[in-house]
Amino acid sequence: MHPPQANHPFSEPDTMTVPPVSMNQRRTAKDERSTTVSDEFWMEEALRAAQRALEAGEVPVGAVVVHAGEIVGRGWNRSLIDSDPTAHAEIVALRQAGSNLGNYRLEDCEVFATIEPCPMCAGALVHARIKRLLYGANDPKAGAVHSVMEVLNHPQLNHRMEVRGGVLAGRCAELLQTFFRDRRAEGR
Repeated sequence: MHPPQANHPFSEPDTMTVPPVSMNQRRTAKDERSTTVSDEFWMEEALRAAQRALEAGEVPVGAVVVHAGEIVGRGWNRSLIDSDPTAHAEIVALRQAGSNLGNYRLEDCEVFATIEPCPMCAGALVHARIKRLLYGANDPKAGAVHSVMEVLNHPQLNHRMEVRGGVLAGRCAELLQTFFRDRRAEGR
């Protein structure tokens, strides 16, 4: 992984050294023409972010915000590192996207998260007016899309977004399950 170029419009904090990815970087095996980037491609980027959380000793959750075929926000859990209970992957990615786009309303953006968002993150997605949420694994303990409660697309809220769950769900769940299994084995 290489640090982003200084003249690129997407700047990351010094702890985030993964360069932005545009849809033009995705190629088919059959030829060199660009293809439409799939949901799985962007979820792979979220999984890379989750790996960064794992390497930092955080719960391995990652998220990316995509606008017009480019990543404009990238985050991974940083609650322990930042001593900040709100530093969930989705929140970190939304903050970065808002900063990069110069607006807290992210109406034309899609969020890819490795796990079903919690109530705090789901609320932030609503306030940001996200167009589309795609997530990997369900969260039976804190999921606020459908597992525990339904914050997104609640009939009393004034914003609706398209939601797709289960994108690379097996890989997303495996990363989390391995992390917690290892923590239990260490006696934490």
